[in-house]
Amino acid sequence: MSTSGQRGSALAQPLRTPSPGRAAAYTGLFVLGAVVGAAGTLVQSGWFPGGLLLALAGAAGLFLGGSRATGSRAGAVAPAAGWMVAVVLLTASRPEGDFLFGAGLGSYLFLLGGMAVAVICATLGLGRQPDGSGVRLGK
Repeated sequence: MSTSGQRGSALAQPLRTPSPGRAAAYTGLFVLGAVVGAAGTLVQSGWFPGGLLLALAGAAGLFLGGSRATGSRAGAVAPAAGWMVAVVLLTASRPEGDFLFGAGLGSYLFLLGGMAVAVICATLGLGRQPDGSGVRLGK
């Protein structure tokens, strides 16, 4: 708090742990991101040109929708982290020699495109915005 009794900038406020409801929303978004990553892995290789676009559009919708639903950038980061964990785990080959990703152009486009979509959606997401009467300078 400043000496005049008003709160300072939103960026100067200490970080707080999220409420239980918000933590549950982020956990749900993380799990949903993992599901979308696993489904995208199967779809992008099954129907190459259209499946790749469908998988990336589904991921973008989830990331941006999570950001809008929670009103914060963490709403985009949580499903992106789940997506990344699922895709990286599915990339690794098993001891039996089985794998879901081939060494083709579509797989690399899915991996790199999904990461780019996650960064774009997290950047476009809503950040912490100050509120109240003292938001605008000179007011």
